[in-house]
Amino acid sequence: MRVFTRAVIPVLLVSSVLSGCASHGDGYPPLNQKTWPICSVIGGLAGGGLGAIKSGVVAGFGAVLGATAGGLICFAQDRDSDGDGVPDRRDRCPDTPANTPVSHNGCPLPQYPVAAKPAPPAPAPAPEEVITLRDTTGKVLFGFNKSDLTPEAQSELQALLPKLKGDDVTAVKVVGHTDSVGSDAYNQKLSERRAASVVNYLEQQQVPAAKLSSEGKGESEPVADNGTDEGRAQNRRVELHLSH
Repeated sequence: MRVFTRAVIPVLLVSSVLSGCASHGDGYPPLNQKTWPICSVIGGLAGGGLGAIKSGVVAGFGAVLGATAGGLICFAQDRDSDGDGVPDRRDRCPDTPANTPVSHNGCPLPQYPVAAKPAPPAPAPAPEEVITLRDTTGKVLFGFNKSDLTPEAQSELQALLPKLKGDDVTAVKVVGHTDSVGSDAYNQKLSERRAASVVNYLEQQQVPAAKLSSEGKGESEPVADNGTDEGRAQNRRVELHLSH
């Protein structure tokens, strides 16, 4: 028992030295869990060396106890209870929830909301393609106060059938127009009949009905001067508005 007591005394001195070393500095001690073998060696050598002052037996006990104490001190000084990577001796915010990013002192880092990415702009609709029915001389294919298709109008539509039936064209809106002679109400009805006559013809030529629609604009959208015969003839027209 006396030998054991003599061995413990130098080990206590060594433990004090190691504890001070482990806690010394700016929070990053040279002796910590990662260097526990070094702590054990230092403790063993110091304990054995101090014990040797008394006797060889005390030196042996001192070496064993010093090595054990050195390793345990390093682990105790560098324990991380909440697992945030910051030892308890430096952790100012103990019990941090798992997987929480922390600063060097163990406190949670400020969280900033992630700015939402702006939604990509909607694709611009493809512009409509507008075809005005005219004969080879450039004349509009409707006579005065007429809505029936002339042979020239039918020939023009025949030439357009491959395009209108193709998958590239998804919709065909037929829009009728008139000149300014007559009342607004009468011209509105006349423009609707002109558009309908074109739609009926296209359906007969096997253009899918789901693609086709018609609309009358009356005299509201002239493209030429209604004060002249030539201008009025230009305004008596039907347009095909193609969507792709």
